[in-house]
Amino acid sequence: MFVDMDEFFDPRFDYDFTNTRDNSICIRGNEPYKRPCGWYRFALKVLNKYPDGNAWLGTDGWKSYSVAGEWPVSYHGTNAEGAIGIVKSHYKAGLRELYGRGIYSTYDIEQASGYSKEFTSKKNGKRYRVLMQNRINPMMRKVCDRKDYWLIEVPEGTSSAVEKEIVEKSIHPYGILLKEV
Repeated sequence: MFVDMDEFFDPRFDYDFTNTRDNSICIRGNEPYKRPCGWYRFALKVLNKYPDGNAWLGTDGWKSYSVAGEWPVSYHGTNAEGAIGIVKSHYKAGLRELYGRGIYSTYDIEQASGYSKEFTSKKNGKRYRVLMQNRINPMMRKVCDRKDYWLIEVPEGTSSAVEKEIVEKSIHPYGILLKEV
């Protein structure tokens, strides 16, 4: 199926973190937030996309604190095909079930990058790693025994329609991160 990917991206909010060095302690949605230093973010079109409004994004611009209604940032390691699938549709429960069935993410970008897969760009021949940058609904996530793992639970046997409903009210991807390796 052919889809024009330009309809999914919002370049106004792209951000080049590739040369950013930042050890600031930041908070998003009352959870730690580590900026994706060394990565380039391709922003997804998310304004007014979800029925719960835009408060989950917080306010525009750099800040070190949370605002009311803002969701925590999480990262999810994937491959290029997985990122495209998430952008075109939504997250789907994965095969890993360490703490239960569902979608795993973490506020720890280093941890998430361990799950990202390398790919070679067909445009420039360079190798990259890919991550999804998300906001995760703090009321819908399960903090796992390993505190840096967050899980959106999708019970076994859940229909695809109900799974989509759970996922879309629980985790909102808002950027694809690439890092040259």
